[in-house]
Amino acid sequence: MALEICVKAAAGAPDILGDCPFCQRVMLTLEEKKVPYKTHLINFSEKPQWLLEVNPEGKVPLIKIDDKWIADSDVIVGILEEKYPEPPLTPPPEFASVGSKIFISFVKFLKSKDPSDGTEQALLDELKALDEHLKAHGPYIAGEKITAVDLSLGPKLFHLEVALGHFKKWTVPESFTHVHSYTKLLFARESFVKTKPEKEHVVAGWAPKVNGA
Repeated sequence: MALEICVKAAAGAPDILGDCPFCQRVMLTLEEKKVPYKTHLINFSEKPQWLLEVNPEGKVPLIKIDDKWIADSDVIVGILEEKYPEPPLTPPPEFASVGSKIFISFVKFLKSKDPSDGTEQALLDELKALDEHLKAHGPYIAGEKITAVDLSLGPKLFHLEVALGHFKKWTVPESFTHVHSYTKLLFARESFVKTKPEKEHVVAGWAPKVNGA
């Protein structure tokens, strides 16, 4: 029996998968574990009543497991790991937080209007740390096998690449060769290709935040 999952629909295109990296993280987990699922695309400008009844905050991702609706990608991924232990995706504890500050550094830099405020350098520092980690432990964060930490980081790196490329004409420096190999490896996985949003929807999703709306 397929699990039901609510994910964000694209802005202005309610029948197309939207740009939520946390939703993609959950879908990647389901894909990697080969768990069948049915997707409900949620139009954020017109959230359905039934969704608000089961989850008053209307947040996604939201998944139905054993007749219970569960929110929060961290919680969902933990439950999926327990319920569907194969293949195991839990990273070694010492690698669990690798790259965890990249997303917030990216968002600060993306929204920044002041080139000298240090946000670009902060992002570069985080990417450099990831590059050094991958050099020592790669190709994935925990070595040969993909783990939950990759499935969390991959969608965020995709947003970083698309949004910074579009709004700031910025790319990850070529010198971070391990980061480049890593993103290539992740973005080419069948699970990623199947669950990623179109680039224009990623751009549309970030536009209000960049333009200060």
